[in-house]
Amino acid sequence: MKIVRRVGASPRERGSLSGQSCPDIFELSDGNFAVIGTEATAKLDSELPADASRADYERIVVVSRDTLLRAKSDIPDA
Repeated sequence: MKIVRRVGASPRERGSLSGQSCPDIFELSDGNFAVIGTEATAKLDSELPADASRADYERIVVVSRDTLLRAKSDIPDA
């Protein structure tokens, strides 16, 4: 599995002064996506709806609204 490309605008394009340590979304060679965000499992785990769950190896990660909206046009429909 490898990172194929960034999805959406880079942190610098979204206004990060350093261009580093900001939320980001990447498409992977297997078709999945990797997300860099703020780890919020402890805070949000109890907020999950009844029909949602996560495995012990999964984490809830928060990305900014701007990051996701700017990625929208780069995410394939299929």
